[in-house]
Amino acid sequence: MIEVDGERFVLRLAGKDTHLLEINRTFEREANERAASLGLAPEVVAFIEPEGFLVTRFVVGEPLIDRQIGEPATLGRIAAMLAQFHGSGPLAGEFDAFLIPDRHRAAAASRGVAAPAAYPEIEAIVHEIARAFAVTPEPRVPCHNDLLGANFLEASDGRLWLLDWEYAGMNDRYFDLGNFATNNDLEPDAEGDLLRSYFGTVTARRAARLELMKLVSDAREGMWAVVQQGISTLIFDYVGYAQEHLDRVLRRAHAPGYRALLAAAAEPEGFV
Repeated sequence: MIEVDGERFVLRLAGKDTHLLEINRTFEREANERAASLGLAPEVVAFIEPEGFLVTRFVVGEPLIDRQIGEPATLGRIAAMLAQFHGSGPLAGEFDAFLIPDRHRAAAASRGVAAPAAYPEIEAIVHEIARAFAVTPEPRVPCHNDLLGANFLEASDGRLWLLDWEYAGMNDRYFDLGNFATNNDLEPDAEGDLLRSYFGTVTARRAARLELMKLVSDAREGMWAVVQQGISTLIFDYVGYAQEHLDRVLRRAHAPGYRALLAAAAEPEGFV
């Protein structure tokens, strides 16, 4: 946080080699500016080139805690924010959730980090889910793609802000929904509340797509941590973090009902 003439701002410094994490600072700026114009994110006041440093207005608030995240009223507010951003028109950046895990594998290999032994099976699962979605495709929409609870900030007046747009880009809307659900450990009832708030009704197709995108999100998160093993200077157990998320993909793909989810996800919109 910096202060100039009594006004407070946040200076976001671009990390080294973050392009290997599929981050483009120009695309981040565009997404943050779009979100700010919709009242979802703090205003962008400067963009420093060529470094790609972003300056936004400082907002005061508290991150949403786990209990708040799962409340129907909070889920309704979050669903409305996502729907508004998803419907705001194309962005220049692209974030294809089905391709990102393998891009991360290649980026990690370029830094001498091998993918975990289970990665070929993980990749096959992601491709299988992609094929199910492709049977009845939907248009790509602008997505946030990193919906951690800590990225939602509630101000003292109750206003909800969504921060950290560095992974934003055109993607399948269900990635945002599944990413939010798995990142915040939503219970099945809360997932239903999220879908109901977003779409108005819950169908088997919608529930299946959210559930399957939880696997894709974990595949991406796990491989993100593999890339970090080759570029990060932080003291953090990226190996364990990657294993946790990739193991969860396998558990969910091997669980009873997985094949039924693929079939339901391939049904046309309106499938009950």
